[in-house]
Amino acid sequence: MSLNLQKGQKISLSKQKDGLSEVIVGLGWDEAKRSRGLFSAKPKAIDCDAFAILLTGGKLADTSDIVYFAQKRHSSGSVVHTGDNLTGTGSGDDEQIIINLDKVPPQYDRIVIAVNIYSAAQRKQHFGMIENAFIRIVDARTNNEMCIYNLTENYSGQTAMAFGEVYRHNGEWKFSAIGQGTDDNSVESFARRYK
Repeated sequence: MSLNLQKGQKISLSKQKDGLSEVIVGLGWDEAKRSRGLFSAKPKAIDCDAFAILLTGGKLADTSDIVYFAQKRHSSGSVVHTGDNLTGTGSGDDEQIIINLDKVPPQYDRIVIAVNIYSAAQRKQHFGMIENAFIRIVDARTNNEMCIYNLTENYSGQTAMAFGEVYRHNGEWKFSAIGQGTDDNSVESFARRYK
């Protein structure tokens, strides 16, 4: 049975039946419906990009610890981005990141899962134009959803967002629902927050 998390809630991943070793982090969103004037040009589709940042002691040690559309696999093989969805249309997950918890090297204690809007400033786009955003954790062995966090706040003006994080505490893996928006305009600028 899947748990519906609220902002700030945490769930243990290590206490799952039969010892969970690999999770799929599914992220989804929809463009909000907009009314268009008779002569208005069709707006550009909103291209959201999911990414993961592996942290050591809460800090980003190297840009090679960022997994995203241009660097889809961490050098350890423990975190893999499955590919970029350029439109966010359709139901279900728009992008997925797979984390093999057993393979994450011991120096990494947190994996921040975030999303930014590609070229947000140039396209004049922000998360206020997005609806039905969610992050969910799925057991990769069974494909069963363990938990989901639906982001319900108004994120107008925000161009990037930490959806959640998978973290290690006292040898146990947990997931925390974050939902924290920022005004960063790229994966790189968002990642600098963890330097």
